[in-house]
Amino acid sequence: MPKRAVSLVFAAALALSAGCAVNPVTGDEELMFFSPENDAKLGLQYAPAIEKELGGRIPDENLQSYVNEVGQKIARFCDQPDVAYHFAAVEDDMVNALALPGGYIYVTRGLLQEMKSEGQLAGVLAHEVGHVVARDTMAAISRQIGMAALVTAAHVSGAPARAARAADFITAVLSLQYSRDDEREADLVGLSYMTRAGYDPNCTVETMEALQKLQTERPIEFFSTHPNPESRVAYLQERIARRYQGLGALKKGDREYDAAVLAKIGKHKGVRHAAPLH
Repeated sequence: MPKRAVSLVFAAALALSAGCAVNPVTGDEELMFFSPENDAKLGLQYAPAIEKELGGRIPDENLQSYVNEVGQKIARFCDQPDVAYHFAAVEDDMVNALALPGGYIYVTRGLLQEMKSEGQLAGVLAHEVGHVVARDTMAAISRQIGMAALVTAAHVSGAPARAARAADFITAVLSLQYSRDDEREADLVGLSYMTRAGYDPNCTVETMEALQKLQTERPIEFFSTHPNPESRVAYLQERIARRYQGLGALKKGDREYDAAVLAKIGKHKGVRHAAPLH
């Protein structure tokens, strides 16, 4: 059977076998083509290539250890602490962070240079852990049958076709759009995770306000499915006022962040394009 026919057959099979899974964060049922076991497999398979696309890891082991340490603190208090989470800082100048299936989470040099405290870093990583727990990447892929078919076909075709489809999959993941609801839930569950880990949730508001300032300095194009920073600040502040005001003094970690990150890579000076946090 020709390879294109194989791909179409598997696409049809996926369409017929579509199922639902319960989102661990919201408790809602959603379309899902993949079992949880696929998350770790796909993350392990594609993380090295995606990491390369993001410029590779920043070559500073102390900085990498610091980012991972903060991320692991968050992971211990999330709703799925048994997942093997991996946190890394990558060279990309884009102001962004992203999560892959299976717990692979990246924060860019561009975003690290814009943040000012360990609490802000914790908030970003908590947001990304929220996406992993909710399986948002896999759900988004499942909503796009072409991508789901691409993954399946990549495992049954010959090596050249497999490589081409893998490249397409990597590109698709890097440009993946979560829904507005996905982003809001990741924001709000991120507040929960970071406060459980001992961080001040107001640090997340500070990060969103910094993104809003970047947008003012130079208009940036947000994906239509992402809430803009201003709206995110509003509902984050509302949630903090209702749930987290009585927690007492929580960590911000300005000095720690300055010593571990900004002393190594410096603050960004000038204006650059900023992408929404995934």
